[in-house]
Parts: sequence; C-alpha cells; structure tokens
Amino acid sequence: MQLRKVTAASAAVLALALTATACGSDDKDDSSGSGGGKKITIGIKIDQPGIGLKTPEGKFTGFDVDVATYVAKELGYDAKNIEFKETKSADRETSIDRGDVKFIAASYSITDERLKKVDFAGPYLLAHQDILVRADDSSIKSAKDLNNKNLCSVTGSTSAQNIHDTLAPKAQLQEYGGYSECLTGLENKAVDALTTDDSILAGYASQDANKGKFKLAGLKMTNENYGIGLKKGDADLKKKINDALTKMVSDGSWEKAVKANFGPANYKNEPAPKIGNVVK
Repeated sequence: MQLRKVTAASAAVLALALTATACGSDDKDDSSGSGGGKKITIGIKIDQPGIGLKTPEGKFTGFDVDVATYVAKELGYDAKNIEFKETKSADRETSIDRGDVKFIAASYSITDERLKKVDFAGPYLLAHQDILVRADDSSIKSAKDLNNKNLCSVTGSTSAQNIHDTLAPKAQLQEYGGYSECLTGLENKAVDALTTDDSILAGYASQDANKGKFKLAGLKMTNENYGIGLKKGDADLKKKINDALTKMVSDGSWEKAVKANFGPANYKNEPAPKIGNVVK
C-alpha cells in the first residue's frame, strides 16, 4: 500500500514538472525567427531623436525603431514581445557576436570593414553627411563656404575632421560633448554649423523645442547606407529581413515612417534604396 502511494505521488510530481516545462518553453527566444509569442531582442540607439530615442516615459521612438518593429512583426513577433536594447556604436559588432541581440537597427552604416565581422540586410535608408544651420542663415551654400566658420561636432566624431581635411581646410573645428550642446551653440551663434548624418540632424531639428529654428543645408557630402546588422553567416535571417524591408517599402509603411520622424525638418530624403544596392 505504501509503495502504491509513493508511486502515485511520484507520477503526480512528474506530470506537474512536464506541464511546467511545456508552459515555460514559450518564454524563450526563438532563434529561428518564427515568433509564436516568444521574445526578441533588438539593438537600437536610445539617444538620437528621429532615429532611436527612449523617452522619459520609457517609450521608444524613431525611424529605426519603426523599421525594427515592422521587421520583427514580419518575422512573427508581436510588438509587446520586442525588447529594445541600447547598442552604442563601439559595441555593435560585439553585441551581435555574443548573441545579446537578434539584429541591430541603429544608424548602422554598411562598410567594407564592418562586413568582415557582421552581415547586413538592406540597406533601408541612404543618408548623407550634411550640416545643420540656423533657419535664417543663407551664407552656407556649399562645403567651401564653411571656411572660416565655426563647425561643431561631438567629441570623437570624424565628421567635422573630414570636412576640414578634404573640403574646407580653414573651417574652425569645435568639439562638444553631445549634439544637444552643439544645437545650443548653434542657436546662440557660438558655432555656425553642426555636422553629422543628415538623418540624425533632421531628427534633432524635428524635436518640438527645435521646430523652425534650424534647417539642413543639403550638401550631401558622403553616402551612408543604413543596414540591419546580424550575425555573420545567418543567410536565412538575412533573407527574411530583406523580404520584410521590401514589403515595408511596397506597402507604403517606409514612406510613412520617414515623414513621421523627419518631416518637420523638411528632410529631403532619398527614395528607398534597392535591397543589396550599396551606394558608394
């Protein structure tokens, strides 16, 4: 009798354990990208208005966020099951290699050097290095007009140095700790222009506090092909993401996201790039 009681109890415990295991499996990340209620972690920027920004309320906004959310949905993930993770520029390849994120959409330009370490889907946006000036400033119509002007960029950026070295050798370089500081300097006339990718500049100029104060010069000094970074050799995921990006363009969602995030700055974006066409 005692043996039968133990056996019955053991069977009940085993059944409970199997049930718990089955229920718990739905919470794991799905490496195949099939969704089904599972979580997905996506790398983004959280400090670039218009591109990727985490608001004080904890909401994520920006063009890259919209692109990432659309792609995740096409892979089978609900928006509520997306975990956005900040990936700083210096950490992007490492985050992909370690598997911290499934993919990265973070103003991530496709370059030959990066292609040695990661794969890219896309590109999904063709940006250019440009400058932001005050809305009432008509003195800068070409890069050479930056000679003898105070040109601002953030510490560690190569954007301003590129202009100084190749286009306007007499430009006076000013390095600030962040883009917001450059914007304050631009508004106060401590600097004459701010330089980085036009998409990033448009995002800052589109903020409510900055509307009407600044404008893009439209100089298009470099080509920056934004791609979605993913683990090297994952051809299946790359194809699925490319298919999602193609659909996003064809159904009008891409254009809608551009206007929503960059429109207030009168950002004259390039047409959606053709998948696989990296403009040099």
